[in-house]
Amino acid sequence: MWSGRDPAPFLSLMMHADQMRDVALQAPQAVAGTGRTGRAELPGSALLKPVRSACGPGRRGGPVTSAATAIQEEIDLPAVRERVDAVLQDFLDGKIRSAGGRNLPPDVVDTLRSFLTAGGKRIRALLCVVGWHAAGGRGDTESAVRVAASLELFVAFALIHDDIMDDSVSRRGRPAVHRALRTRLVPSQRAERLGAGGALLVGNLALIWAQELLHTAQLSCERRQAVHALYDAMLEEVMYGQYLDVMGTGRDADDVEAALRIVRYKTATATVERPLQLGAAVAGAGAEVLDRFTDLGLPLDEAFQLRDDLLDVFGSTDGACAAGLGDLREGKRTVLLALGMQMAGPEQRQRLGDLVGRSDLDERGAGEVRTILESTGARERTEAMITARYDHVVQALETAAFPPAAYRALHGLAVAAVSYSS
Repeated sequence: MWSGRDPAPFLSLMMHADQMRDVALQAPQAVAGTGRTGRAELPGSALLKPVRSACGPGRRGGPVTSAATAIQEEIDLPAVRERVDAVLQDFLDGKIRSAGGRNLPPDVVDTLRSFLTAGGKRIRALLCVVGWHAAGGRGDTESAVRVAASLELFVAFALIHDDIMDDSVSRRGRPAVHRALRTRLVPSQRAERLGAGGALLVGNLALIWAQELLHTAQLSCERRQAVHALYDAMLEEVMYGQYLDVMGTGRDADDVEAALRIVRYKTATATVERPLQLGAAVAGAGAEVLDRFTDLGLPLDEAFQLRDDLLDVFGSTDGACAAGLGDLREGKRTVLLALGMQMAGPEQRQRLGDLVGRSDLDERGAGEVRTILESTGARERTEAMITARYDHVVQALETAAFPPAAYRALHGLAVAAVSYSS
């Protein structure tokens, strides 16, 4: 459903000033060949210090919300993550007690807890709280944190189900849930199907509990309605996106717009746009702020997904990420491959059709695919699409009047989407 690569660079750039400086130095190389020159402007060590100015660097235009410029201090993202984890821990502890009192199997909760503690970066939860700050949220962040924690249960549901559909071997360095459950059964022809069924139910409970936790956020009637409407829209979009991906496999292999539509619905809205909007809705933001996050969120996540596609096929020039076979063996409908099919000559198109999607594809065959994607210009075109989205996000940020801390966090995300390599 979502990228197999956790968007850790987003988190690290939001949290560490020294890494932001490093990426600022790398940014020109990241967009080489796309017509961009010059260095991305990042405010280095100021990320971790109190801010005196009410505006971010280079900001133009009027305020998105009058309350937004009142926030003067940085967002303590490590503390936010700790609070999100504490909410999840307390919630699951309650589920353990409830299961024991009703003679229900506690290993369901243990399985979900193990999944949640296996190394996820809480990026969506953090973006939810960034959205709250950007929209002028003031006072106690408890309601925003509870909505953010709910997003992590939703993510668990999405990834567990995705691993079932892909029959993934592992997730976050551990056996995928359906594979782990399979090992608890007596070896038989039914074990594989039963393990997948058990994981399906664990994922379903994660989604049910995500909604339950969402209801614990103390919100006014108006804000609660806005938050739940956005949450419902996010769920619907992800389901539609996954359906498009599953049912569209092998069709219209050169349809770039179809590939982008899958990215938008199955990953983009739920990774950046909706978490930001949910946090903003908790703060009472109006339509203008929510639209601003759509304007920022969709191209930002598309840039990340496009970069992820390139890394999976080509790896990174610095060696931090090795070229892989996953997307090519699966025949994943990526924009990169759609461009390759669209730009290829008849013989090249035939070879791509013969090689991509083969479960036994080896490095020799993958090398041939990479050569075609290079020679047709598909790789360069994908890089140009990433840069165009980065430029759009930066321009949108420059015309917004977000608080300095939120501005820097979001600007760091934009640079990460362009230049990360692992």
